[in-house]
Amino acid sequence: MSDSADEHAHDHDHGLRHDLMQISRRRALGLLGAAGVTTALAGCDGPFFERAEADVIGTGANGAECVAHPPETAGPFPADGSNSAHGTLANVLDKSGIVRADMRTNLDPQQPAAEGAPIELTVEIVDVANRCRPLEGYAIYLWHCDAAGRYSIYDLPETSYLRAVGVTDANGAVTFTSIFPGCYRGRFPHIHFEIYPSLEKATSYENRILTSQLAMPEKLCGEVYAASDVYRESVPNYEGIPLAKDGIFANNTPRQLAAQTPVMEADGAGGYRGKVVIGLKSSAG
Repeated sequence: MSDSADEHAHDHDHGLRHDLMQISRRRALGLLGAAGVTTALAGCDGPFFERAEADVIGTGANGAECVAHPPETAGPFPADGSNSAHGTLANVLDKSGIVRADMRTNLDPQQPAAEGAPIELTVEIVDVANRCRPLEGYAIYLWHCDAAGRYSIYDLPETSYLRAVGVTDANGAVTFTSIFPGCYRGRFPHIHFEIYPSLEKATSYENRILTSQLAMPEKLCGEVYAASDVYRESVPNYEGIPLAKDGIFANNTPRQLAAQTPVMEADGAGGYRGKVVIGLKSSAG
């Protein structure tokens, strides 16, 4: 591995530790009562063994169930106004052009777009407490790493790709075009998101009503990474972190984890299309 690759891997090892230090209060309380806490914290690559929150499930008018999405850490690279990058407050939420469907491009058109297997992801936001009712007019901010496991703004200060805000329609849905995220050392492939009660409030992390993550479909990760050289750094990283050992997802119930994983399929043109339903415990915000 090159010196630059070593440096990048170290940065994301720090990022994982940062992720785990920012776990929600429910997890911290669980860890205090769990056996082997010291061992779990010392080995940041391992899963947490605290008890997950009980499933919160709603039933829609058509009989279909929806599951309240468990909160997860935003991690160290949100660019939502909660931290700084390179000595400057990092907040793309207040930038012109961030409300967009195609996440692959940069806000600066002079910068090259992100390379990787294209995905079209439809997100539906529903109210679990109100018979899985679709929530119209809610804003969702999505971000994830590129094919090499790097985050725009932080790892690549000149870029702003793979970050976007969308607003749900009357069906509670919004669709993004992006690339399949890469895999960096210590984390299973994932997408971050924050939900806001309106576009007007989606300008600062202080207004968010849910922060969480999506797990990429495990059956597709190896296939995608093996198919393109742009994912070459992801191959060994992915082999070292199965979903069951990811420190963020491992404590969730099977239903929660299923809800966190988009249903995806090949689109016949070298890319993938998918859908995920994000359930809110309450639509108040």
